[in-house]
Amino acid sequence: MNMARLAVFSPVDSTARVDAVVRRLADAIAVGLLADGEQLPSEAELAGRLGVSTVTLREALMALRQQGMVETRRGRGGGSFVRLPAELDPLARLRTFAADELRDFGDHYAAIAGTAARLAAERSLPSDLAPLWRTLDEMDEVAAAPRAAGSPGEACARLRRLDGRFHIEVAAASQSARLTQEEIRLQADIGPLLWLPHEGLSGHDETAAQHRAIAGAVRRGDGEQARAVAERHVLDATRHLIELRLRLRE
Repeated sequence: MNMARLAVFSPVDSTARVDAVVRRLADAIAVGLLADGEQLPSEAELAGRLGVSTVTLREALMALRQQGMVETRRGRGGGSFVRLPAELDPLARLRTFAADELRDFGDHYAAIAGTAARLAAERSLPSDLAPLWRTLDEMDEVAAAPRAAGSPGEACARLRRLDGRFHIEVAAASQSARLTQEEIRLQADIGPLLWLPHEGLSGHDETAAQHRAIAGAVRRGDGEQARAVAERHVLDATRHLIELRLRLRE
C-alpha cells in the first residue's frame, strides 16, 4: 500500500471521531484515492486501521451513505462500496468565495505544498518518485491528444484529477502521513477550483513546466528549490483563480 493510501487509513484524531472518519473517507473519494466501485475493508479491519470503534465507524458509514458516497450491499460478496457522487459545478462553488478567502486558502496551501516538496526532496527514495513521473507523462499524453479522452470536458476533468494526484504523490513522497492527509483535504476543498482558469487546456504548458520543475528538484534532492517552486506554483494558481473570481462579478 502506498503512502497516500496509508495516510487515508491511518488513525484519526481523538476528537469528533465520526466527523473525522467521514471527512477522511469523503476526501479520499473526492480526489480519486478510493475509486468508484471499490470495496472498502471490512468494518472490523477499517475500524482497526482508523483507530476507532466499530460503532463509530458504522455511524460514519451511515453518514457517507446518506451523502451518496458509500453503498452497502448485503449477502455473499456484500460489504461497503465507494460511489463517486456527481461533481458540483465548480464555477458555482467559486462564487461562494470572496477574493480574500481564496488568497488565504492559497497562502495556507502554499505552505503545505512547499513543506511537502522540501521533505520529499530530503527523504524520498527513487521508487517513491516513479509515480510522479508517470502522472506527468499521462498528463502530457492527455493534453497532446485530448480527443482520445473523449470530449474536451472529459479531457479537462481527467487532467484535473491527474493534477490532484500529482500533488498528493509529492506529499506522499515526504513520508509524512499528516502532510499527506492535509494535501488530500486541500485537494478535495480547492483542487477543482484551482484548475478552473485552465479549462479548455489553456495554460497547460506553463503548469506542466512547473510540475516538472517540482519533480526535478525533488529528484535532485534540492529541498529549498523544491519548496520554492512548489510554493510559487500554488501562489500562481491562486492568483489566476482570484482573477477569474473577480471577472465573475462583471
